[in-house]
Order: sequence, then structure tokens, then C-alpha cells
Amino acid sequence: MQSLDGIKFAEMVQMGAHHLYQNANYVDSLNVFPVPDGDTGTNMNLSMTSGAKETELLASEHIGKTAQALSKGLLMGARGNSGVILSQLFRGFGKFIEKEAIIDAKGFAGAFQAGVDTAYKAVMKPVEGTILTVAREAAKKGVEVAETETDIIAVMEAFTAEAKASLDRTPDLLPVLKEVGVVDSGGQGLLFVYEGFLASLKGEALPKKNDATLDDLINAEHHRAQDFMNTADIEFGYCTEIMVRLEEGKEPFNEEQFRNELNPLGDSLLVISDEEIAKVHIHSEQPGSVLSIGQKYGSLIKIKVDNMREQHSAIVGEEHKAPASAKKVEKQPYAIVTIAMGEGVAELLRSIGASYVIEGGQTMNPSTEDIVKAVQEIGAEKVLILPNNKNIVMAAEQAVELLEIDAAVVPTKTIPQGMAAILAFNPEAAVELNQQTMTEAFANVKTGQVTYAVRDTSIDGVTIHKGDFMALAEGKIVLSTPALKDAAEKVITDLVDEDTEIVTVIYGEDTTEQNASQLVEWMEEHYPDVEVELFNGKQALYPYIISVE
Repeated sequence: MQSLDGIKFAEMVQMGAHHLYQNANYVDSLNVFPVPDGDTGTNMNLSMTSGAKETELLASEHIGKTAQALSKGLLMGARGNSGVILSQLFRGFGKFIEKEAIIDAKGFAGAFQAGVDTAYKAVMKPVEGTILTVAREAAKKGVEVAETETDIIAVMEAFTAEAKASLDRTPDLLPVLKEVGVVDSGGQGLLFVYEGFLASLKGEALPKKNDATLDDLINAEHHRAQDFMNTADIEFGYCTEIMVRLEEGKEPFNEEQFRNELNPLGDSLLVISDEEIAKVHIHSEQPGSVLSIGQKYGSLIKIKVDNMREQHSAIVGEEHKAPASAKKVEKQPYAIVTIAMGEGVAELLRSIGASYVIEGGQTMNPSTEDIVKAVQEIGAEKVLILPNNKNIVMAAEQAVELLEIDAAVVPTKTIPQGMAAILAFNPEAAVELNQQTMTEAFANVKTGQVTYAVRDTSIDGVTIHKGDFMALAEGKIVLSTPALKDAAEKVITDLVDEDTEIVTVIYGEDTTEQNASQLVEWMEEHYPDVEVELFNGKQALYPYIISVE
């Protein structure tokens, strides 16, 4: 096959999506921690299905238009970090060929490489041994093969083979995978998509569905990228974004020259421009210099500077149906949109200042489109989005890019962090300032959780048995025990220190008010100087969520 048009590419997308759908449960079961919310396969499946539906609806012989349809569907349907990365891979793919009616082998390989470039730029601190690695190494091989091979099928064969080899190498790159000898789930999901693409090109049946039982398998979707670095390792500490309105009378604008001027100031540089506007994203130690260079070409119309060291210190904590709003509210000029699971938790967040609560969290990650629609429904001019879950932050950030209002994400990873951030909100302050102060506010909050194990395993020296209650302190499993009371007390013992002033206990569906009250009594006996608050969160899966301040 010497060329590829939009109709054939649409068929590839359908088969890739179907192969992922068939294997979503397998990918779900690859969960680093044996908690009941391993949802990588679910998120990737729902994201890819959204892309496939849009592609089927808008398929054109013009491959650029078909690829743009895929990109749009994935962008709006993206759920979880894995789904967002998948959407970015095909966003770059589509952008690379948007003007092409058909593509050859080099164009095909180049589009995959462009997708990798886009996805890497979307992740603040990419971690190798994940879906990004699999995509990058496969694309590199595809580009190499396309230099001498004109058959698109042969390029896709090489591409898929390298993706499989890269996936097999992921345990050598991530300690958490090496510990249990398994591969990354996001990379596994991506390989299923690529295998579907190849089967479609060759006119063959899909590879056999993987029905393996994986009681002892783990993947990288539930480890945090931040866990594999120290705050001190962040070389360029300020995430700086500016928009420049290009003006006559200023220095003539040349995008390449502009990029070259900015490049020495940091990393993760992204410059997008047209005749009127230049948008810059860069991680730098000199945000003022970035602003000064921008002013050479015109007026600064938007400035956003985040201290990533502060964010990282705050981030190292824990965390399908279409989400729904917990309660409609009157339209207001300034709003906080947040995400939570459990009617009681939602009510608690509203009581302290949340304007709109999207139902979601563990096992129910809202999509980018769900978040956009929630913000649009509330109709505010300024919005702060609090994900309250590590796996929703990227979808929230992607939603902000699509909104045409002043909006920002406060990157909360847990309900306790979200509570602390909401309490720091100042309705008189600008969005950027609130984002900064709210992020700083949740940095001092420690999160504890108690949930149950869904499989036997051993992590960080803790032997875990299926059905046990697990105590998680700041995202780390510190105890596995048959007794819920023992797990809860262990969390509190590990998190409370001499500086602790307040402990908030939120109990869920899997425990009782009597048990929760007994836990409070135990705390009052052992920590008489600490104020204790008790709420019925009605959340599933987690009998206790505990905030320590």
C-alpha cells in the first residue's frame, strides 16, 4: 500500500477502537496498587470510542479531515491521564496531516512522530516507562523504516513490533513495574490500538482477545509521575505562559527567531502563532525574561506563572458513567467547579464554597467534555477547577484550553486538598492569584484513606491479601489488615504529629456511623489536643477519607 486516504484511515480507527474495547478489562486489571479503582482500560476505551464515533460521523476521503475528526472526538472524550495522552498523540498526528488528502509512508510515520512531540509537550515532567515511551520508541522506528520503505503496511508492522518491544522494556525503566515484573497499562492500551490499525491495513481479523486473569499484575497508571522525582530535581521552576498580541511598530515577528530567543531560558517550550497572536508555554527560572522578549513583538494580553516546585511539594499525595452535576446553582460571575464521589462529600464541598460539583472520581473519571459542559452550564466569567483526583488533572487542564473564559486548574489530588483549597478562595482576587494561593493552601494538608484490596500482592514490603483493608498515608500503603478499625488507626497514627491541629474524618458507604464515632473517640483519647470533625461522605470504595492539618 503506497498511499492512505481518509476512508481507509477511518476503518483503521474503528478497528483500533474495537480491539481496545475488547481488551479494556485486561488493561483495567493492570493496576499498580490493588485498590478497586484501576480504570486505565476504561478511560482509554471511552476516550478512543469518542474519537471513533466522531471519525465515523465525519469520515472523508481527505485524510486530513478524517484525522481532525478523530482528534476532536478524542479531545472532548478524553478521560484520565491515559485518555488525555492518547488524545494528544492523535492531536499532533491530525495537525501534521490536516492539509493532506492522502499520505504516503513518510507522511504516515511523520504524523505519528508529530503526535509524540505534542503528547510530550502536554506532560510537565514526562516519566519514561509509560505510554509516552511506547509511543516515542514506536514512532522513531516508524520514521527510520519509512526512509527506505514505501509500503505503509510494512511501516505499520515495524511500528507495532517496536511498540510491543518497548512495552516489554517498561519494567526496566520504572521501579514500581520492576518490583512485580509487569508492563505499563497505558502502553498496553496503546499497543492494542496499534494492533487494530495493523489488522485493518492488512485486512486480517483482530488479534485474539486477552482473557487472562491478572490477580498479581500491576501497571503505571496508578503511580504518580511526581513520585519518581524530588522537588530539588526541578531545574526550571516556573511554568510560564504568555499571549502576545503582535503589533506594527514593534520588532517584526518571526516564529522561529522567537522560539530561538526563548529556548535558552528553559525547557518544555511550546510556541503557537498566527498573524495576530503568539502563545508561549515554557518552564523557566527567568519568567521575567520571557515576558520581556514577548514585549519586543507586541502587547502582553495574558500572563500566567506557576511555581512548579510549590506545586510538586503539594502534589505528592493520593488519589462509567457520564458524570452529572450534584446540584444546579444560579449563574454567578466567579465560580469553583470541583469533582467528587459521594453525595455527602459533594454537599460538604458545596457548604464550604464549591459552586458546582461534578459526580466523579475513582472509577468515574469525567471527560474533558464533561468538565467543559459543567463550566458552560454554570455560566461564570471566571472559573477555578479542582479535580480532587490525580487522574483527572490532565483532563481538567485540557478543558481549560477549550474554554473561552478566564479559567485555571487548582491541581488538587484528593478531597482533603480540595477542601483546603476552597477555603483559601478569595472572590476578590484574580484567577491566577487564586490559583497560586489555593495551591499553596493545600500543600500543608495530609491525606489518609482506607480502602480494600482487590487482589493479593506485595508492595513496598507490605504483604496484601485480597479483601483486606489497606491504610494509605499520603498515597503510600502502610498497612494491610482484615480489621477496618486497625487500618483507620494506622492512617491516623502515621499522619498526626505534634503540629497537627485538625483531623477531619469522612466516612463512606462501607462503614457505619457507629464505627466512625468509635474512631473519633479513639482519637480524642490518644490525641486530646487535636480537634476532630466527623462527616458522612457517603462515598463508595473508601470507608474512610481522612484530612490532617
